[in-house]
Amino acid sequence: MGAGSVRFAAALLLLVVAAAGSATVCAAQLRRNYYAGVCPNVESIVRGAVARKVQQTFLAVGATVRLFFHDCFVEGCDASVVVASTANNTAEKDHPNNLSLAGDGFDTVARAKAAVDAVPRCRGRVSCADILAMATRDVIALAGGPAYAVELGRLDGLSSTASSVNGKLPAPFLNLDQLTAVFAVNGLSQADMIALSAGHTVGLAHCRTFSGRISGPSADPTLNQSYAAQLRAECPPNVDPRIAVSMDPATPRAFDNQYFKNLQKGMGLLSSDQVLYSDPRSRPIVNAWAQSSVAFNQAFVAAMTKLGRVGVKTGAQGNIRRNCAVLN
Repeated sequence: MGAGSVRFAAALLLLVVAAAGSATVCAAQLRRNYYAGVCPNVESIVRGAVARKVQQTFLAVGATVRLFFHDCFVEGCDASVVVASTANNTAEKDHPNNLSLAGDGFDTVARAKAAVDAVPRCRGRVSCADILAMATRDVIALAGGPAYAVELGRLDGLSSTASSVNGKLPAPFLNLDQLTAVFAVNGLSQADMIALSAGHTVGLAHCRTFSGRISGPSADPTLNQSYAAQLRAECPPNVDPRIAVSMDPATPRAFDNQYFKNLQKGMGLLSSDQVLYSDPRSRPIVNAWAQSSVAFNQAFVAAMTKLGRVGVKTGAQGNIRRNCAVLN
């Protein structure tokens, strides 16, 4: 290992240790039933608003899950990703890596916030960060995924800048070591990363994120050929850049362990999906969760709970926004 590699490894280790310590502190500040004294029915209020949104469009499921992930990986789970840009500030949501976040995710949060604030005793008492965490849990359950208790007590972040996104989100072409490193910075293990990657069992991906895998000189020979042909038909050359396809071609409207079964067949849409099976170090977990939905659900809930503890704001670090899209 060269001197540069040693320095990188040392720096990464420091980041991992710091992230793990931070997650422990934040976890102690979060708890279930956090709003019992001020808005006791908050979870049912949010669940009702989310259910109405999902009835209108199933796209809200994948959009909300992805919004939560992108929020937590940049400055922690503080709803900074939903803040709108102003004349003086380009917010996180307008960073190039976030431009593909679907509007239905933002709308899900806005509707849940409005429903909560429509109850006089709850108005101004529940953070957007907690509303996003609850909404994410609810869309997963509505799509047939595991139901789980959400720890609450996050405050909303006081800033949101596009520059803070740089290097924080995993790219669709990363290999196993790179994926593991990005998640480790947030106190998440390789197993957590594999479990959370299965969020791709719902939602869409724009053609440009995988176009190099299905045609041209860099076409991926490991990609299932019939699946590649299907993708080429859906994403022909010069396709409208707004076109997106389901990330799970088998059960696109169900949150399940089909994601792992797809990987076994060479049908991972992104190279960062398929690498979880092609790399022999992660393949055993993929095989285990393809076989057992119970084991996957348990691992996913554990990973989501850890993700929800990342970078939580408390005390003077945050506040409760009156409008989730506008800093107070």
